[in-house]
Amino acid sequence: MDKLKQMESFVSVATRGSLTAAAHAEGVAPAIMGRRLDALEERLGVKLLVRTTRRISLTHEGSAFLEDCQRLLTDVANAETSVSAGGVKASGHLRITAPAGFGRRHVAPLVPKFRELHADVTISLNLSDRVIDIAGEGYDCAVRVGDMPDSSLVSVRMADNRRLCVATPEYLQRKGTPEQPQDLARFDCLVLSSDASQTRGWAFRVPRNAPRPHDRSTLAGAASRDTQGRQNESARSGAASASDDGTEVIHLRPNGPMDCSDGQVLHNWCLAGYGIAWRSSWEVEEEIAAGRLVAVLEDYAAPPNGIYAVFPQRKHLPLRVRLWVDFLKHHYSQPDFWSRG
Repeated sequence: MDKLKQMESFVSVATRGSLTAAAHAEGVAPAIMGRRLDALEERLGVKLLVRTTRRISLTHEGSAFLEDCQRLLTDVANAETSVSAGGVKASGHLRITAPAGFGRRHVAPLVPKFRELHADVTISLNLSDRVIDIAGEGYDCAVRVGDMPDSSLVSVRMADNRRLCVATPEYLQRKGTPEQPQDLARFDCLVLSSDASQTRGWAFRVPRNAPRPHDRSTLAGAASRDTQGRQNESARSGAASASDDGTEVIHLRPNGPMDCSDGQVLHNWCLAGYGIAWRSSWEVEEEIAAGRLVAVLEDYAAPPNGIYAVFPQRKHLPLRVRLWVDFLKHHYSQPDFWSRG
């Protein structure tokens, strides 16, 4: 049996959550879809799906294999598109969305440049911090920052995103410099308010048996288990994710004299010298390179998450979408892109 057909069937069942729905989409009997899955699992020697009369769920191995299958099938579709397209130019309307702050800085300036290369493509750009249902709302592609838990979407990692504690040189001259995460209790921390989306706090990598902060009036302590930064997150207070190098990732929730639900306001307050902020590298690299901000606690920086292009699962990705993703990935991979602003 064709290996690609087995993988296509596996992805279809996993993303739809039903043998019947996947079989209906392909126009075959559910029994045929079931035989393909059985053959795939037998060939691999692992259980990918747990099938009951009521639901289908992925095993741990199935979740990992799903991500690889989606990437491989997308590459195959892109290769076919490249061959069949030949010299045909990209055309049509491209609907894209991105987070507001990131989009203003690092997506919107690239849209006119992309159109200079592909004049037959028209583009609508939506900037919103709401997590948009791109398939349901008719978007071709989304740029997202952070971990990608939704396996029904195809994601392409374009760059790493680090989170850094930063302050102005003047503030650090006045107040001193924190040497370890626990020291933040003595500083003015500029934090997102409780109604903002950042619920887990500031992440740090620390030695596994390091003392934990206990002053919960100032630091709320480690807040969640990372589980390799992507899956099975737990919000139990005091938990942390351990790694093989003798360290673990903890999450702290500093209290500060000022908070705000808007990250750009925190960024502006930090540049004005009012305290220490925990910001993404895409937001502060330019100021760090120019000396307007200084990164602190870099030895404790947590592992980076990703900046992704995300699009719905499709058999054939439109050429304009593939070219847009390649265009973003090319620019985001340039070493000086982020420090240029």
